Amino acid sequence: MDKIIPITIEDEMRQAYLDYAMSVIVSRALPDVRDGLKPVHRRILFSMHDTGVSPDKPTRKCAKIVGDVIGRFHPHGDVSVYDALVRMAQTFSLRYPLITSQGNFGSVDGDPPAAMRYTESKLARIATELLADIEKDTITWRPTYDNSETEPEVLPAGIPNLLVNGSSGIAVGMATNIPPHNLNEIVDACVALIDNPELPVESLLGIVRAPDFPTAGLIMGLDGVRQAYLTGRGSVTMRARTTIEEIRKDRYAVVATELPYQVNKARLIEKIAELVKEKRITGVSDVRDESDKQGLRVVVELQASARPQVVLNQLFKHTDLQSNFGVNMLALVDNQPRTLSLRECLDHYLHHRRDVIERRTRFLLKKAEDRAHIVEGQLKALDRLDEVIATIRAAANADEARANLMERIGLTEPQATSILDMRLQKLTGMERQKLLDEFEDLKREIARLLDILSSEANIYAVVREGLLEVKKKYGDERRTEIITEGFGTFVLEDLIPETDVVVTVSKAGYIKRLPTSTYKSQHRGGKGVMGVALREEDFLEHVFVTTTHNHLLFFTNHARVYRLKVYEIAEAGRQAKGTAIVNLLNLNPDEHITAVIPVRDFGVRPDGVSDEEETEEAEDIAEQVEDIAEQVEVEEPEVEAAEATEEEAETEEAPPTAEPEEIDTEERFLVLVTARGLVKKTPLYEYGNIRTSGLNALKLREGDTLVGAQVSKGTGDMMLLSRNGMAVRFPEKNVPAKGRVTQGVKGMKLREEDHVVAFEHVTQGDTVQIVTIRGYGKRIGLAEFRRTRRGGYGVKAIGLKPDDQVVAAGVIKDTDQVIFSTSKGVMIRLNATEISEYGRSARGVTLIRVEEDDAVTAMAILQAEDAEPVEEDEPLA
Repeated sequence: MDKIIPITIEDEMRQAYLDYAMSVIVSRALPDVRDGLKPVHRRILFSMHDTGVSPDKPTRKCAKIVGDVIGRFHPHGDVSVYDALVRMAQTFSLRYPLITSQGNFGSVDGDPPAAMRYTESKLARIATELLADIEKDTITWRPTYDNSETEPEVLPAGIPNLLVNGSSGIAVGMATNIPPHNLNEIVDACVALIDNPELPVESLLGIVRAPDFPTAGLIMGLDGVRQAYLTGRGSVTMRARTTIEEIRKDRYAVVATELPYQVNKARLIEKIAELVKEKRITGVSDVRDESDKQGLRVVVELQASARPQVVLNQLFKHTDLQSNFGVNMLALVDNQPRTLSLRECLDHYLHHRRDVIERRTRFLLKKAEDRAHIVEGQLKALDRLDEVIATIRAAANADEARANLMERIGLTEPQATSILDMRLQKLTGMERQKLLDEFEDLKREIARLLDILSSEANIYAVVREGLLEVKKKYGDERRTEIITEGFGTFVLEDLIPETDVVVTVSKAGYIKRLPTSTYKSQHRGGKGVMGVALREEDFLEHVFVTTTHNHLLFFTNHARVYRLKVYEIAEAGRQAKGTAIVNLLNLNPDEHITAVIPVRDFGVRPDGVSDEEETEEAEDIAEQVEDIAEQVEVEEPEVEAAEATEEEAETEEAPPTAEPEEIDTEERFLVLVTARGLVKKTPLYEYGNIRTSGLNALKLREGDTLVGAQVSKGTGDMMLLSRNGMAVRFPEKNVPAKGRVTQGVKGMKLREEDHVVAFEHVTQGDTVQIVTIRGYGKRIGLAEFRRTRRGGYGVKAIGLKPDDQVVAAGVIKDTDQVIFSTSKGVMIRLNATEISEYGRSARGVTLIRVEEDDAVTAMAILQAEDAEPVEEDEPLA
């Protein structure tokens, strides 16, 4: 009866999985460091060699080759074997293909090869170097899966194939990705290590500078390459070889003639077309593939107004025209997976070749010694020919003759056997001389072989000679160009001119940028021009002037902030609605933009610590600390302002000593104001590292929203304006700087159904521009607003009709220009001098004629130093 062994299912699963994992690692997925081949590739090459499918013979059907491999050596699926065979024949996959193909073996477009019954192949000439001397006892053999034959554990590998052709594979819990290299460079590195085993690593990296890909292209910078060669892991930045060609008058195209390694050309073209459709890439009019027998050629035709260099860099940034090769130099060393440096790969290969040469030399030595022994016996027999003949004639049979020769002539058994096997023609004088010459040659060969085995240096000299011979036969020039000068972290804005633009954001979340010259100056009271074509239910919410090199900070109703470069916003026509902002920012489904501000830079922390070191964990801790602080915080007493009259409100004037002291400081702050009148001031560097998923900007109370954000130096005064036309002015130094996830302090007290709509940083002598939803507005001097304590109701800033409300305000100078926009997308640009100054109680003048079903929604001030002089136009309908 069979013995039953109890075992838990957990132990059985664990052991079974470990056995499977090791089988995949050792027997399928990872290459051997010595010959650079996985078992399937090794079996294919040996099977072709063993069945005579050599370079000097005709090609043979791949189906026959695959069947032979499966039947004799590799008990797995035919598809995996054929795929491995095909890859060894593809000129765009291997730097030095090991198989010569005939038929359709796939393409760089990702087209599959033809069925194996249609294609033919044979060993490439360079593959014979991997198999050379395999019959000379140079490697160890093992039984095949069914014990019917033997197969090589590793090939002699006359070329350093692991580095020359590279390898890729995914095992269980690990993967390898080794790039291909130039044969000349790898051989030179091996020779240098043979000549000087203590060769400094810097000298080695000077010989092998970078990978050399079969698809050529460019390698941008060597930092990642160096890391990969030193540690076994790194990243190589690859880029297509591109040119900018003038295809016809004033029309240009970006033409790619070489692609990064392993980039699928067809998918690349599809990706470019998709990004153009999504307006992630702008200025492209057509994408086509013009590749032919002469070579690869992908043409990206540009629009007449496009800047070729800008489009090219957009292509590099968003497509695989620039991609990274993640190097992971993992290989089997003594059947154990190890991550290897460049030097370790070369050392293991050279050690293998040393063993191969030593075993080959011993094999040849034994063969030469055996032959010399036979020849020596034959010569001895010829010297006593008559006696030999008589002895043979007197013997009754061959065994007796052999024994008598050994006894009378003094021959060994092999020598006696060879004498018996000699043909009569060997007895001639000419044949005797041939034996004498052969014996002398054998003695010299034996001496040479013994000399090789006499020292390790002599063995390595043979290895060196063999490598140089391989280099001479198969070496070629490097294909992939290395670019080191002027290459660093890719920054698109370095190639984009800095120009002034108007950025508009609609309530529905469409954003675009236009040149400031789009909106010519008009007279006050004009109807404006159409600035954007909006859907019926949409309207412009944010309009501001900035430059293409600035950052934009987007604040949402969830109190999160996102960052975008202005040049990343697609430039659109005057009546285009723009790009959906969800295509540019990773907004949550229920998030929408409530405030947008441009920022030039974010500065650095006083202690010099980069904000890049901030983490999600640090943010969570800050929020927890704020929650605890809120639980124990005593609410700041609000300044009670009388609601009866404006005069009483003005009694809140701060004492003369409240004038803030102007300080010379480089520190800047981000000031945020909410609809409920809360003000928060935080050092700007706290927002310097905004992740693509956004960053918490402040902590909102329930029912509150963010209405504005500005960058400040922390000096001067702040002025808050409410929807109902009230304004409060107080020193900014009275707002304490707080952490990024705090709520802030009370800036303005509001009456029922009122809320803050705008705020500005002001200094003595400023003039404030105010506009209402019905298109009325005015300029008003800051002197009209006395400085009061923070937290008051403020004073009346503008007289309003019952159906009117304040929509925006800002500091303006006589030399500035201002742009107003309406909910229907109508925009008008005015010179500041067109707008008169009035007192606080005045309603002002008509700035833009607004239809009954329309309303002013935003205002942007174009400062004098940024505004280009424009001629005045007649009002446009």
